[in-house]
Amino acid sequence: MDQLFSLVGALLILGAYAGQQVGVLSGRPRLYGVMNFFGGAALTVVAFQASQWGFVLLEGTWAALSVPSLMRRQPR
Repeated sequence: MDQLFSLVGALLILGAYAGQQVGVLSGRPRLYGVMNFFGGAALTVVAFQASQWGFVLLEGTWAALSVPSLMRRQPR
């Protein structure tokens, strides 16, 4: 189950990055932030359970850095 959880997390982060690069998510910053937050959070949990502290730091920071974009008011 951990492998599935980590794969979903990685796919969310990679999907957000790829979507931004090809322009699919360029007009949707909230979706980009949500994908990064949940992907990073999922990978943080898996890394924590495995005592992989470097990855906990990396992915936890990745998720935390996504929060400000989620807190911003979106234009209508």
